[in-house]
Amino acid sequence: MNGGLLAVPVVAPLAAAGLLVLFDPPGRSRSPLLRRAVGTTVSAGVLTVAAVLLAGTLDGDRPVLRLGGWPAGIAVTLTGDVLSALVLAVTALLVLVSLAFAAATGEDEAPFFVPLALVLSAGVYGALLTADLFNLFVFVEVMLVPSYVLLTAAGGGRRLAAGRLYVTVNLLASTVFLGGVGLLYGVTGTVDLGELVGAAAASPAVAVAGAVVLLAMAVKSAVVPLHSWLPATYSATGPAVTVLFSGLLTKVGVYALIRIHTVLFDGDRRFLWVVLAAALLTMVVGVLGAVGEKAMRPVLTAHMVSQIGYVVLGLALSTPAGLAAAVFFLVQYVLVKAALLVCAGAVRVGHGTEDLARLGGLGRREPALALAFGVSALALVGIPPLSGFVAKLGLTTAAVAEGQYLAAAVVVGVSLLTLTSMLKVWNTVFWQAPPEDAGAGGHPRDGDRRDDGGRGTATAARTRLRPALTAPALVLAGLAVVLGVWAEPLLAAADAAAAGLLDTGAYAEAVTGP
Repeated sequence: MNGGLLAVPVVAPLAAAGLLVLFDPPGRSRSPLLRRAVGTTVSAGVLTVAAVLLAGTLDGDRPVLRLGGWPAGIAVTLTGDVLSALVLAVTALLVLVSLAFAAATGEDEAPFFVPLALVLSAGVYGALLTADLFNLFVFVEVMLVPSYVLLTAAGGGRRLAAGRLYVTVNLLASTVFLGGVGLLYGVTGTVDLGELVGAAAASPAVAVAGAVVLLAMAVKSAVVPLHSWLPATYSATGPAVTVLFSGLLTKVGVYALIRIHTVLFDGDRRFLWVVLAAALLTMVVGVLGAVGEKAMRPVLTAHMVSQIGYVVLGLALSTPAGLAAAVFFLVQYVLVKAALLVCAGAVRVGHGTEDLARLGGLGRREPALALAFGVSALALVGIPPLSGFVAKLGLTTAAVAEGQYLAAAVVVGVSLLTLTSMLKVWNTVFWQAPPEDAGAGGHPRDGDRRDDGGRGTATAARTRLRPALTAPALVLAGLAVVLGVWAEPLLAAADAAAAGLLDTGAYAEAVTGP
């Protein structure tokens, strides 16, 4: 396979963003049509490249690109395997969905939205494909700047406060990460992942440096107890931005956790009990936070923390079955969570509020929205035959096989609490009649607190959601059904990804070879 394909997901979005700023500058931009066309075309192209890479890696190829033709250890090296190609594909799909939803909500009418989303996606794609830790740091920082602007651009005290928290936490995490990378370089003389295979198992100093790097990635992944920034920031931004963030930012952190741990520790299981404890705490604390929330997006962003714990559980098991289940869970969870956040955003935009106390009766007024939310919520819980059931069954089976009965029990218990919180949302928003102080469909009579730049205005009681607001959620909910009923292709890809993670020798050979 031509390694040049690896450059496309990084270069194309950056070039497109630059051209948009040059030929459609924010100060003179009038129509979002050009930006929408460019953003959609580039994202669709990246998705196509990701599909080609995935097909090739499943056939055994492992493409490598050394920018500038420099030798290994000096060049900026990009490489692809089944895991990186699979996550690249699902993130590219989510970028497409986010752009479509932003067009429906009107968020992309801001002239900077599409260029910033493209720069953000380029950072994500680069982080997934890079094969050295310093360039991972660079790509993560490429993600940070546009994400901060997207978070705070519409103004408002709540968003600015969330932006300050977001930047503070992520800058601290980046500083810790860079310090850990410096320690690794000082001890080993390299930051090339191919040359660091098994280094932590052989050297306590490398293990400490690796732990510092993993700690920074745990912060960016919102692993408990380093998680509180995520619900506070993600629920404060615009609906489409929340969807975009949900599938990209923390998922890069989780991906990096899995990649770095499997490379550095390479089968060393001495410290996996720490990862296991963090995974179980993340699952429990996240779901308890969701149960106590009183608005749609805060409930769902708290669940994001809980669901990250499931993926980390697969890493804690570090068996072929556990890692495969984690990969399957990660892919389906990105789609399911995005569907739920699209539903919440559609309610916010179309009905003026997302507070549970002010909503009701939408099941009758918005049947398509109710269908998308119901299917996605059941998938999040893990009800058969949906994708979440397949993922949680795999994790539970892998935990039992390793004698981790407490972990299996936590998976079941957290799923029950997830069901409780989602039933609360379903009953209040879709099933029960609207409260007395709201109009039909739950529109507040006395106005509502706005935190989305004014786009969440209350509408007239007879107004129904435009199909463009609900279509992305219906598509994603349909994928949850497909991945549950026809799970074999994704299961096979997840198995191949797990095998590639555990075969660190092949990874090292590809990255450091001629």
